[in-house]
Amino acid sequence: MSSESRIDCESTTYDLRLTTSRQSSSSLISSSPVNFTTFGYRRRFPARFDSSLLTNSGQTKSRRRCCPVPVFRARFNFNFKGMDIAHCHLDGNADAVEFCLHESFHNVLAACTYTLQEGDQPSRTGSISLFDVDAESSRLSLTHRVQTAGIFDIKWSPVGGNVGPSLAQADANGYVRVHRLESCLNESEIPGNHLLEVCDEHVSSSMCLCIDWNPSATSLAVGLSDGSVSIISLLESQLSISRDWKAHDFELWAASFDIHQPQLVYTGSDDCKFSCWDLREDPSNLAFQNRKVHTMGICCITKRPSDPYTLLTGCYDEHLRVWDVRSISKPVHETSISLGGGVWRIKYHPSVPNLVLTACMHNGFAVVKVKGDTAEVIETYNKHGSLAYGADWQRGLGRNGRGKNNVIATCSFYDQLLRVWIPEGDIPECDPVL
Repeated sequence: MSSESRIDCESTTYDLRLTTSRQSSSSLISSSPVNFTTFGYRRRFPARFDSSLLTNSGQTKSRRRCCPVPVFRARFNFNFKGMDIAHCHLDGNADAVEFCLHESFHNVLAACTYTLQEGDQPSRTGSISLFDVDAESSRLSLTHRVQTAGIFDIKWSPVGGNVGPSLAQADANGYVRVHRLESCLNESEIPGNHLLEVCDEHVSSSMCLCIDWNPSATSLAVGLSDGSVSIISLLESQLSISRDWKAHDFELWAASFDIHQPQLVYTGSDDCKFSCWDLREDPSNLAFQNRKVHTMGICCITKRPSDPYTLLTGCYDEHLRVWDVRSISKPVHETSISLGGGVWRIKYHPSVPNLVLTACMHNGFAVVKVKGDTAEVIETYNKHGSLAYGADWQRGLGRNGRGKNNVIATCSFYDQLLRVWIPEGDIPECDPVL
């Protein structure tokens, strides 16, 4: 890597023009914002869709029933800004950030982009950027960048799996690719970490929208734009499709292994169905499906690491819902909280079991405390000027031996902005599980 490719990003802050509640819903797939909010109602349409769904007048072609759903926005009596560490702009529309989970690489942050080049021959391009993050010295340094197809999702391999630190990508060309994280040991090169692609698999002619590892890092679950889900096996640096099936009617934005029972895969889609599949049978058996609670498309599904029964879903209807997988007919004690924007990403705190970080699309980012039958927003962050998509906590300990896992990375789409910050509120380094 040449010396010109290593960049120290700015650690100063500046004001950004914030989006408002009436700013248009918009799309990863389409690079042009399109307004779906009219007179306080939001249609049952995804906030991401292909520009081919638009007529010349800018209206959507009807491909499903659009039921108006009232939009209820949460009101907060505070607006914490968070303590900024550093920020930089990426080389495309930013949609995901992921801190490495492996102990020796907690300083490594991956960020990916997706940019649609419209025209007679549209193309979807993207990139993965690696950063070295040192919050104590306010440093955010770009160490490596690889150009790719447009990427919708990335995930680091889990700790304790069958592979070392590896990053999986799901891209717009229908490919799954796995990159191995390597450190530069050659004294003639600039020190730093870089990615080496070790395998790929063309999953489908449809776009790969989301990806997740199983706990042993032997399989990947992939959601597709045609509503299908694929299970990809990884064996000796070779990817292969072990099974796939039509799981939903529309785009499948959420596919997640159950970390406690990895034979189960949860899926969520623009068809508003929340499903669970049992991989012990072939074809995969539908263990349960809830199609009544989510009033809009499901964006993300996250299992609580410290509890085998608790699961969270995020939805375009702006609600974070808490579920007990033993009784899936409705959320736990009807627990849900409106976050004022579509809940696109949910990340549990590494050491505080009841704390989650959420990316809320039009309403920035929020730190939420979920305990028992209550959910409470304890801090918000609104220093991005576009759709809030990517969010993650850093793991590990700082040089002083204290936890650094209150460090947060977030990214937003159209302004191509990556920020690293620390919540201003008092977040404990550990919390008893209740």
